[in-house]
Amino acid sequence: MDQILPFVSDIGFPIIVTLYLLHRIETKLDTLNETLVELPDRLREGIPKSG
Repeated sequence: MDQILPFVSDIGFPIIVTLYLLHRIETKLDTLNETLVELPDRLREGIPKSG
């Protein structure tokens, strides 16, 4: 038991931090994806039609 506790504290903390950061970046990537999907429509709206 004495050997397991330091292992869990040394490995557990980086795992928790990594999961937290992945969760935060996931929401930002979702927003970025939505923006990129809307980009062609917005560009078409901004370009005046000739003729």
